[in-house]
Amino acid sequence: MDQYSYIANSDAAYVDQLYQSFKQDPQSVDASWQQFFKGFEFSLTYGEHAGATTNGTNGTTTTNGVATNGQAKPVDASHAEKEVSVASLIKAYRSRGHLLAKTNPLRERKDRQPRVDLPDYALSDADLNTVFESGKLLGIGPATLRTIMESLRKIYAGNIGFEYMYIRDMEEKNWLRNKIEKEALVFSPSATEKTRILEKLNEATVFENFLATKYLGQKRFSLEGGESTIPALDTIISTAADLGVEEVMIGMAHRGRLNVLVNILGKSYEAVFDGFEGNVPEDVHGDGDVKYHLGYSSLTETPSGKQISVKLAPNPSHLEAVNPVVEGFARAQGDEEYSGDFTKILPILIHGDAAVAGQGIVYEVTQMAKLKGYQTGGTVHFVINNQVGFTTDFDDARSSIYCSDIAKIIDAPIFHVNGDDPEAVIFCAKLAVEFRERFSRDVFIDMVCYRRYGHNESDEPKFTQPTMYNIIDKHANPREIYNKFLIERGDVDAELASRMDAEFKKQLQDRLDRVKQKAEIPYKPLRLDRDWAELRFSEPADFDQSPETGVPMDTIQAIGKALVRLPEGFKPLKQIEKLLKDRQAMLTETNMVNWGTAELLAYGSLLLDGKPVRLSGQDVQRGTFSHRHAVLHDIETNEVYSSLDHIQEGQRKFQVYNSLLSEYGVLGFEYGYAMATPHALVIWEAQFGDFSNGAQTIIDQFIAAGESKWGIQNGVVMLLPHGYEGQGPEHSNARPERYLQLYAEYNMVVANVTSPANFFHLLRRQVAWQFRKPLVVMSPKSLLRHPKCVSPLEDLTKGSFQEVLGDSYANPKKVKRVLLCTGKVYYDLLDKQQADQRDDVAIVRLEQLAPLPQKQLDAVLASYGKAERIWVQEEPENMGAWTYLLRSGMRLPIISRHAAASPATGFAKIHTQEQAEIVRRAFE
Repeated sequence: MDQYSYIANSDAAYVDQLYQSFKQDPQSVDASWQQFFKGFEFSLTYGEHAGATTNGTNGTTTTNGVATNGQAKPVDASHAEKEVSVASLIKAYRSRGHLLAKTNPLRERKDRQPRVDLPDYALSDADLNTVFESGKLLGIGPATLRTIMESLRKIYAGNIGFEYMYIRDMEEKNWLRNKIEKEALVFSPSATEKTRILEKLNEATVFENFLATKYLGQKRFSLEGGESTIPALDTIISTAADLGVEEVMIGMAHRGRLNVLVNILGKSYEAVFDGFEGNVPEDVHGDGDVKYHLGYSSLTETPSGKQISVKLAPNPSHLEAVNPVVEGFARAQGDEEYSGDFTKILPILIHGDAAVAGQGIVYEVTQMAKLKGYQTGGTVHFVINNQVGFTTDFDDARSSIYCSDIAKIIDAPIFHVNGDDPEAVIFCAKLAVEFRERFSRDVFIDMVCYRRYGHNESDEPKFTQPTMYNIIDKHANPREIYNKFLIERGDVDAELASRMDAEFKKQLQDRLDRVKQKAEIPYKPLRLDRDWAELRFSEPADFDQSPETGVPMDTIQAIGKALVRLPEGFKPLKQIEKLLKDRQAMLTETNMVNWGTAELLAYGSLLLDGKPVRLSGQDVQRGTFSHRHAVLHDIETNEVYSSLDHIQEGQRKFQVYNSLLSEYGVLGFEYGYAMATPHALVIWEAQFGDFSNGAQTIIDQFIAAGESKWGIQNGVVMLLPHGYEGQGPEHSNARPERYLQLYAEYNMVVANVTSPANFFHLLRRQVAWQFRKPLVVMSPKSLLRHPKCVSPLEDLTKGSFQEVLGDSYANPKKVKRVLLCTGKVYYDLLDKQQADQRDDVAIVRLEQLAPLPQKQLDAVLASYGKAERIWVQEEPENMGAWTYLLRSGMRLPIISRHAAASPATGFAKIHTQEQAEIVRRAFE
């Protein structure tokens, strides 16, 4: 190989490796390589296709290396070397041809160094007319180098740049290569498809122009420059429907959202114009949101007559935050609506180029793609690559060559395509859906386009991008370019586009006139699922008394038996054997259950009620503090066993998944899952409570405000381990003050529960209510094994969640002081009360902080007359619940740690002193 070291070592080595494999077993290499190597060996023997030469010794003429007298004549070694060179060149185009592709409609791509020129492979123009067996690798048979190069340039260096050679699964890679190399050469939409493309481009273009004219300067985050998005989405949805998809869930940010709403989902133009007019729908629930944040759903009919449900998720301004929500929704629909058949539901995520490269949530969601607990059968990612983020040029927006390079971490193929070539865009759209449906894998389309105006319509992009925007000012839009192309090619009537334009503008004007005449426009919120129709929005009176959530004792006992039963031959760890014996004793001897047992009994009871139960988070199968052990492992085989899956025949399965090390992505996923399944108990557990800091966007924008902004209820549960046990700043405080500050208008429930039975009822209440609210629980750590934190089994069979728990020890007639508290500090206070026999001090627990159970609290406090009331908390004065209680009208003095910047000390001795001081002051 030294004599042609000019060939990239990896290419030459690759070809040689394949050849060695072929010689050992021809079936071990792809069919195209089999054909190539057969021809290669033939040429070595017979000199086939070497070109006509003249024997300098005897003057015998040979054609293609075969003597005219019919005698075989071996070819010279140079041709064999060039066969390898051509094969390496073909591989190089497959690997790096995308660097040559004309994907940018505005500017040439520079300094990409694709290394696919003839001299890079010891080839030259003199070889262009020579026939090479390597043509078989492209499926065009033996062909001249000229023909091979023309084919390579058309396939790999046209308006599409394909990236797929890094894919490690050979079936997927070969499938893509065959589709790309066979279909790209002959792809030509039918006359009907061309008309459809032009029609969708026309709708996209005229809609934007109309809004620009009628609502000058108003924010709309226009699609101008990226109008090919509309025919692309139209094609993705139509192709998906033809392949059996019944539902599509789309997530996207602002850019082009209004256009997608009207021209893909069929939202009425009147409703959009109504938003621009500033009118408030009469029956909107909550405070509403701006027009380019809203979601929608519709039943769409494709050109082939298929019906498909299409949904667009509502989203905040926080770019890419909707991604995990869409994936969670799709997973839930796949699980529940389509019985695990994810080919029936397709998630589509529409990204901006700067956001897909810059937002960490993209990485988190991408890493979920193939995980058991989070996979959704593949997502089609569509990047509207307008080459600028807000005002930042892409040179300052990423270090990677492409914004879509994140796809490579999961071997997802990427199709870079020029947004000014809508036919190339729909080729990519079709290919992407076919790949997803066949392999259940993610796929990325990176449509390179531009943004005709600034970030919004009142922004001046020339402040930072004067050169690019000088080009854009003179650049025709995609519809004009495509129309001209069709006319020149003779594909359509020259009058078709102008006729469409006039008709569509008249339609828009007529509908705008209706809005301005105050014609009644029905408000149509996002309809997620028929199950939501069975529920209603909450009312203040709903929180005065929790519904009954007890479970019959025979049901409890049936679940209990399952919790201590193991399959024959299953060998657990010794610690698990002890755990199971302890559970057995609790359930059959003491009839007192601890936290973990009550929790599992709650899950089991819901499963038997036919309710889905899903729990995810880091190490949730065992629990961070080893209290749950919902899934057991055989010590010899590592076989897993989930006790709650084996209560009775025909029951629902317990979905419990250890998550990837993510908070933002996983909580967003579970929120999306709960959005699609109103009758499910969906839980995310943080490893430690304040790890939820990393998911604050989901908490602020979706969990706290989703119902008010979008009229969407959600029952997702957050379990946040909380309590001061001397574990330092990051492992003590789940930041309850943040959730209490976010609480208003009955938007969520915040609880800090101290009784296993009460936790049992709290979980069951989530799906017993006739409405849904997010639930945030400051869940325990040390209380999981506290000897006093147990409940009689009987308490699970009757009653309901108790928002307030009174004192059963203090004598109401003697009580001079009432200590109001929540959570773990109760047991510290209880120990002191019992040790000192202080029946003159009552301890009252607020098990639910928000909504504040004022009526229940008043009823408990009434028995203590005018006794002094003090709020006691472990948290520093500026944290915890005290400031929330003040805001709620409860003027209570406080006993706590002093106000602090850090949630807790990092020194165990100081912690102990502080905790003892809180208790001492409470009883002094």
